[in-house]
Amino acid sequence: MGKYLVFHIYGPMSSWGDTAVGEYRPTFSHPSKSAIVGLVAGALGIKRTDEGRLRVLSEQLGFGVLVLSPGTLLRDYHTTQVPSQATIKKGPVFTRKDELSYKDQNTILSTRDYRSDAAYRIVLWARDDSADLDSIWKALRMPVFAPYLGRKSCPPAIPFQPELIDASSAAEAISKTRHSLGDLLRGIGKGVGVSTGTKGRYLLYLEREEGIDVEKLATHWRKDRLINRRNWQYGDRQEILVEVGEDDVFK
Repeated sequence: MGKYLVFHIYGPMSSWGDTAVGEYRPTFSHPSKSAIVGLVAGALGIKRTDEGRLRVLSEQLGFGVLVLSPGTLLRDYHTTQVPSQATIKKGPVFTRKDELSYKDQNTILSTRDYRSDAAYRIVLWARDDSADLDSIWKALRMPVFAPYLGRKSCPPAIPFQPELIDASSAAEAISKTRHSLGDLLRGIGKGVGVSTGTKGRYLLYLEREEGIDVEKLATHWRKDRLINRRNWQYGDRQEILVEVGEDDVFK
């Protein structure tokens, strides 16, 4: 038996960055590990410029996400005006008001994807004794920095309701949570089909756990292993795909 931390995230809009090329900013169908580690780090009061602590936190934690509802794709044609880098070097720019105070504005165009009405159940576990799940549980109840779901414009719409659970595996911990958040998540998630088209089945994406074998549907790679936060460099991370029945999701 081990200890697991389970919590829910839901918002009218969220965005889980996939590999971005050029002006297109796509979103994956479920949260990346780097996004959830960033959310947890913010709750703990770790600044995103503190790469050392972020990397240690990412290495300490195992990660899994159950897709209660993938939501629907929302695509935004995004325009913004910013001064040139040469202009910014002439004086400090701390706020959007500071940016707009300069006359020579450049227009930047991009296309950004979001998930609308997506809901997920997250499970974290300690990979070594240095990981403190109790502190993370407290931080998610009272975050130091305001949490958001992938982008600052995407605040969570419900409390995280973190719960510490004793279980033999992450898959078991996902099904033992007492906080299903009732009709909200049931209403948007119930009966969502998986890739096989089967109703009442849900997708669970997990990192491998030492000494635990599960019946998997597939194995694939996500490019969300932190290498260098300042340069936005991420490496590959392997995760396995498991199918979970409705009775294990909503009790």
